[in-house]
Amino acid sequence: MLVVDNLHTYHGYLHVLKGIHFEIKQGEIFAMVGSNGAGKSTLLGTIAGIYKPRSGTIVFENEEISYGKVEKIVEKGICLVPERRQIFDDLSVKDNLLLGSYHRYKNDKKSVMEDFEQVLDFFPKLKTMLDRPGGLLSGGEQQMVAIGRGLMAKPKLMMLDEPSLGLAPLIVKDIMNILKQMKKTFGTTILLIEQNVKAALQIADHACVLDRGEIVIQGKASDLLEDEKIKDTYLGISKKERLKL
Repeated sequence: MLVVDNLHTYHGYLHVLKGIHFEIKQGEIFAMVGSNGAGKSTLLGTIAGIYKPRSGTIVFENEEISYGKVEKIVEKGICLVPERRQIFDDLSVKDNLLLGSYHRYKNDKKSVMEDFEQVLDFFPKLKTMLDRPGGLLSGGEQQMVAIGRGLMAKPKLMMLDEPSLGLAPLIVKDIMNILKQMKKTFGTTILLIEQNVKAALQIADHACVLDRGEIVIQGKASDLLEDEKIKDTYLGISKKERLKL
């Protein structure tokens, strides 16, 4: 579905992405993990058209979109759920959700409202707070709205940037379960960016580790979860400590 090949992106003189290559198959959850400053958000921004690559290609459903405009990329079926939710505090939950369908609302209102009801069925808790301003929601509720807004775009590929950021552990577990259920219910392909390595690898089909703008390891998520280097570097448990368990 998505093929990123030899991708290089700069911020001014700063070389952020250095020859990135990976592929995502339709219907899977692909996790990209790594520490702060690794280039994860820049990668999502480049795929979404926010940043333009210096070189390399991004191919989505056999069509190159490397230098496409943001709105055209959304229309092709790619949406970005940004870091820290970024919903509008002064708008109601309903209006925040409907904003996800801005590119098709005028010409396809009936279908939009059908999708709106489907999103509410998926997030029944939001049905009770449709008129509530987004700024009065908890972090977990705001993340539901952000994901629901993404679903309103009818994405084939949803990219999520750190959906667990700032949330309590129990809420993180709920969000990860939502992503698994979303894949099952809507058939959405998911590119998940996370610092919470364990949570991401537990729900993903395939994954890779991004370090200082380069992919240093990739493969099946279950294999990466058992990788000694991943455990030492990202899960905080050394081999010596594990032998004591």
